[in-house]
Amino acid sequence: METIEIIGLIAATLTTSAFVPQVYKALKHKSTADVSLTMYIVLLAGLILWIIYGIHLESLAIILANVITGILAVTMLILKIIHK
Repeated sequence: METIEIIGLIAATLTTSAFVPQVYKALKHKSTADVSLTMYIVLLAGLILWIIYGIHLESLAIILANVITGILAVTMLILKIIHK
């Protein structure tokens, strides 16, 4: 694996893991009152485009980061709808 791909995977891990505390807090407290629905919808749209871009470049780091972050974003959207 190339050094630049390793850097990409590390960056992907850090930026993706930034969403974990928000999802955890929403699950634990069963509250999403302070979570912006619009932000997560726009984020999800951007993530889908990043996944398409990553597939085009055949970049594992881009694909993995955005798929995992997408799962977290969808989780937050579902929680936002459930805990309205």
